[in-house]
Amino acid sequence: MTALEDAKHTRSALEALALLLDGKAAAASTYRRKRAVFHHALDYAVELEELSANPLDRVKLRRVKTTDEIDRRAVVNPDQARELLTAVTYCGRTRGPMLAAMFACMYFGGLRPAEAAGLREKDCHLPNDGWGLLTLEKTAPQSNKRFTDSGKAHDERGLKHRDQKVTRPVPIPPELVAILRDHLDRYGVGNDGRLFRTRTGGVISGSAYAMVWKEARTYALTPDQAASPLAARPYDLRHAAVSLWLNAGVHAPEAAERAGHGVDVMLRVYAKCIDGQRDVANQRIMDALAG
Repeated sequence: MTALEDAKHTRSALEALALLLDGKAAAASTYRRKRAVFHHALDYAVELEELSANPLDRVKLRRVKTTDEIDRRAVVNPDQARELLTAVTYCGRTRGPMLAAMFACMYFGGLRPAEAAGLREKDCHLPNDGWGLLTLEKTAPQSNKRFTDSGKAHDERGLKHRDQKVTRPVPIPPELVAILRDHLDRYGVGNDGRLFRTRTGGVISGSAYAMVWKEARTYALTPDQAASPLAARPYDLRHAAVSLWLNAGVHAPEAAERAGHGVDVMLRVYAKCIDGQRDVANQRIMDALAG
């Protein structure tokens, strides 16, 4: 601990945080997260009077700035999304058909995978006609068993970036309402009310639905598309959903509320995924110049 009083050792520690276990450079977001954890640990050491001050405050390690923008090549259009959702039903005898509605929630509702995995029947308002509503309350993220309170790979938690008891209403189009109603009719719900689960009632692991998605891409996409970043991960369905909303002219605050983002984050992350806005902007400028 005392070695960190020397700026040289502190810099070496930061350089180590910037690397993965295999020696390759870590992503900027990974470095930021690890540095934040390290900073909090050293703050605690200062509180215990093991250190006189946090040494990280004196040392700066330059990293390439990143905007966390979405790669627009990964964003599918509605036709491609529907083809992929259909292809999911061809994957396996039961697993693919069971997961199709979960992937549909990511695309039509913009849900995060963990939010879709934690969806329960009581969270769903599915009318016979018109738009429905999902009231998100819980999420079931996956992590190492050593880091969960329950000792299980999935701990039920509140929504990301929200207080434990805060919910998020997400209006869903009639197409998703019909998909979820059909799913409930065919598969029912688990003992805890969850819509999506394993054969034994457990939470579906990220690796399990990632394998289904990987197989579905080979059915729905051309070989060139399958080799590209197009919808490479299930999470890209959420990116496609938010991009679609913004392209359709949904106001950023409303889109951010549905997606569970801050407006500033949404505009920064999805700025380059908003197609067709340049011509609109040019025309507005021309109109203004014309007086």
